[in-house]
Amino acid sequence: MNWECCWAKEKIAPDECPYIAEGEKELCSSLGKRVVEKCVECPRFKTDLRKLRDMGYPLTGILPHILAEFADQRAQLLSMGSFLDSKTREINFLHELGVVLQTSMDLDEVLSVAMTAITAGKGFAMNRAFLLLADKERQFLEGHLGVGPRTYEEAWQTWADIDRNNFTLKEMAKHFYDTKLSSEKAKFHDLLERLTVPLADEQHILNRVLNDSKPVLVENASAQPELYGSFAEILGSSSFIIVPLISRKRRIGLIIADNCFTHKPITLQDMQSLETFSFPVAFAIERASLYERLQEEVDKLTSANLKLQEQQELIVKMEKMALVGKITSNIAHSIRNPLMIIGGFARSLLKTVAEQDPKREYLESIVRETRQLEEVLGEVLTYSDSLYPTMDSWDVNQLVSNVCQGLSEKFQERKIQCSLELGPDLPTVYIDYKQISYCLRTILNDSVEAIAGAGEIRLATMRNDDYVILAISDSSRKSELPAGETAASHLFPRQESSSSLGLPLCATIFEKNGIPFAIDYGDDGMSVTIKLPITREA
Repeated sequence: MNWECCWAKEKIAPDECPYIAEGEKELCSSLGKRVVEKCVECPRFKTDLRKLRDMGYPLTGILPHILAEFADQRAQLLSMGSFLDSKTREINFLHELGVVLQTSMDLDEVLSVAMTAITAGKGFAMNRAFLLLADKERQFLEGHLGVGPRTYEEAWQTWADIDRNNFTLKEMAKHFYDTKLSSEKAKFHDLLERLTVPLADEQHILNRVLNDSKPVLVENASAQPELYGSFAEILGSSSFIIVPLISRKRRIGLIIADNCFTHKPITLQDMQSLETFSFPVAFAIERASLYERLQEEVDKLTSANLKLQEQQELIVKMEKMALVGKITSNIAHSIRNPLMIIGGFARSLLKTVAEQDPKREYLESIVRETRQLEEVLGEVLTYSDSLYPTMDSWDVNQLVSNVCQGLSEKFQERKIQCSLELGPDLPTVYIDYKQISYCLRTILNDSVEAIAGAGEIRLATMRNDDYVILAISDSSRKSELPAGETAASHLFPRQESSSSLGLPLCATIFEKNGIPFAIDYGDDGMSVTIKLPITREA
C-alpha cells in the first residue's frame, strides 16, 4: 500500500516529512516521537486514515476519537507545563525579591525593590504602579510614590532603555534607588496628592479595599461611575488593580497598578500573583518604617544624653568656678581696703612734695604700683562677677559713650583720638552691661598700650539682622602676626601665656555669653567686630 504519511516507516529522510523543522532531525529516526509530535496533526496522516476506513479496517471508526482525546490531553499537558513554568519563574522571582525585602532596613530601598518588581518586564510587567501609605498619625492614606512613564513617548523611551541595558531585576531596583527615586516622586507629585484620602472616609473605594483586606480588579471603571468614576478620572485609566498591604492585621497601605499604555488585560492570575507578593512587601515596609522610627528615637535619646552629660559637666565646672570666684572675691575685698588707704596716702603726700625732693620718686613709684594692683583687683572682681551674669536690655550707643568717656583722660595723656560713629535708632541689646563694658574697656586699654605715639581708635555701631555690630578699628596695629598665632590668639592670649587677666577674661565672657566676635589684621590696621544679640533667643 502506498501511504502518503511517513507513519509506517521506522526511519525516514529529512525531506520525506515537510513538517520536521531543521532542529528536529532526531524525529527522523524515532517513529514513536514522530507519530506523537507530527503525525497526529499531519494532513497526510488524516488522508491515510480515510484510506484505511475505505478499505474496511474495523479500528478506523474509533481511531479519530482516540486521536481527538489524545490531542486534547496533549494540549492540556502543554498548558499545564506552561503554567508550571510560569509558577516556577514566579517562585524564583518572589524568592529573589524576598531575600532583599527581608534583609533591608532602608524604607526607600524596600519601596524601590517592590515598585520595580511590579512595573518591570521581568517582574509583573505592569505599566504603572502607585503606592499609598498610612501616615504616622494614621489620619490619612497618603500618596507616597509613583513609578512608571507619564506619557507614551516616555513609555517607549523607558522600554528602549530596558532592552538596551538588559539589567536583572535586582540591578534595575538598585539603579532606580540610586538615580530615579526622588525624580519619580516629583513626577507624580500632583497625582499622588489627589490620591490622598482620609482614613475616616470609610465609603471611599480605597478605604473599603483596605478594610476588606482583599484585592479588587476593576476592568471597566466607566461602567461603575458610582464606585470608580472620580478615581478612574484621577488615574486616567478604566482598568486597574487595587491591592491592600496588610501586615499582622495592621493596615499599611495600598498598591494601585494599571496598563494604561499597552492596554494589556489584567487577569485574575495577575491579581493572585500581586496578592501573594503584597504580603512580604507589607511586612518589609512595616519593619523598615519601625526601624526608621526607632532610629529617630535612638538619635533623640543620644542627643538628650549628650546634652545631659554637657549639663552635668557644666554644673561641676560652675561649682568649681563659683568656689574659685568666692575665694578670689574674698581675697580681693580683703586686699582692696588696705591698698586704697596706701594709695590714698601716697597720692596725698605726692601733692605736698616738691619736684626736686628725692622722696618724690619713691612716692610716684608707690602710686604707680598701687594703681596697677587696683587694676588687677578690678580684673579679679570682674572675673568673680562674670560667674553670675545679669542679663538685660541695654542701649549699645550709651554703653560705648560711657566707656569712651571714662577713658578720655587716658586718651588725652597718650594723644590718642577716639572717634565714634554711632548708628541711629538702634534697638537695645540683650547683654550683661557690666561684663560687656569691662570687655570694651579692656580692649581699648590694650590698644592704647600698643600705640607708641599719637594714633586713632574708631568705634562704630550698626544694625545687622538680629544683632547690633560693635566695630573697633585701630589703625596703628599693622604689623604681621607672630608665627603660629591667629588674630584671636594674639589679641586674646590664653591665660597661661598672658601677664594680664583682662584679655583672656574677655574671650571667656564672649564665648560664655554666646557673643560672636572676630579679629582681622589688614592694611588699615587691626579691627575687632563684636555681634551683640538683640533678642533673648539669639
